[in-house]
Amino acid sequence: MGGPGNPPEGTPEGAPGGGEDEYRSVVFDESFVRAARLQEFSAQERIADHAPAVRRRPPLRRGLSRQALVLVLLIAVAFGTAIYMGVRHPYQTPAARESIEPLRMTVIPLAPEGKVPGTADPAKLYERSPAAQFRTGAEGVPLPASRRTAHFSDSQVVSALTTAKDYIVRSALDPKVLTGGEVRAVRVLLDPDQLEQFDQSFARPTADGHHAPTGWLVRFDPSRAELADHRVRAQGTLQAAEADSSTLEVTADHTFVYALRPAGSDDKDEVSLFTLRRELHFRFDRDDLRLHQAQLVVSYVQAGPHSCAEDSTNHLRPLLAGQTAKEGGPAGTDPYATGSATALCGSLATGAQPKV
Repeated sequence: MGGPGNPPEGTPEGAPGGGEDEYRSVVFDESFVRAARLQEFSAQERIADHAPAVRRRPPLRRGLSRQALVLVLLIAVAFGTAIYMGVRHPYQTPAARESIEPLRMTVIPLAPEGKVPGTADPAKLYERSPAAQFRTGAEGVPLPASRRTAHFSDSQVVSALTTAKDYIVRSALDPKVLTGGEVRAVRVLLDPDQLEQFDQSFARPTADGHHAPTGWLVRFDPSRAELADHRVRAQGTLQAAEADSSTLEVTADHTFVYALRPAGSDDKDEVSLFTLRRELHFRFDRDDLRLHQAQLVVSYVQAGPHSCAEDSTNHLRPLLAGQTAKEGGPAGTDPYATGSATALCGSLATGAQPKV
């Protein structure tokens, strides 16, 4: 007998061995059958409905495969990201800033009405002067309680006050600056647009209200005086306010008292006090706040005992213990009192001197 897959008489002569070999490459799997456009009716359907042997199937609704859908979404996200980064990329050229106002400065010497009092002990001078209750160094420049404004946060207001304080401390309390040597510590706190004016002030000092080194910082003529005590006394206030939606302003009003002796002298020489009242106006835009920099727009200084005949543009040239001024100015000005403006020169009030 033939095998189960062969005709009873066996494979016809000349036919390929194994009848299934002819159709082995044709595979009718389930997906192929479902995809067929024509479908044969069953025998029961043909008997009941007298229908034709086949019927046309509606075309299959083929949706996007999951992989294709994911690919389309990725392309859309990438395209959207490219557009967003093109509009708001981190290296976008910043908007043009308004021109920064140059610093306007006034330095007014205050001439003593008689001899400058002095003693060998700086502590006694401080105790007998209006600065007896002043704090020492940076402690005399405290930060006030700060509050946010309509357009600036608490942290931004604190940043403005802190930068202003740093400028004051470096420019009026640092011994290296006071002795006429260091300027870089002050320079780095300024907005870059003011650096040209700052550099010109020190390269070519001029009493034009814009280019006096003593308008930027406090420094004494090293050939005339030196610090007898590095613990400078200070007292004053800092106030912050919003100028507009893009600008913060800080006003600083402080009085500093320095103990000085003649340059090159020893500890036995008499010491005198030099008092300096300084009012500074700062401005900050958001770049300044972020970079810890300031725009210094107003500097108003009263300083004495200082002769009106001496040039105070490049250095302060204080009168020391026992010295007198060659000439005075208008009625006595007290640098410890606020709101006491004078003209080009003032007369130092007697009450502003220590009692010895």
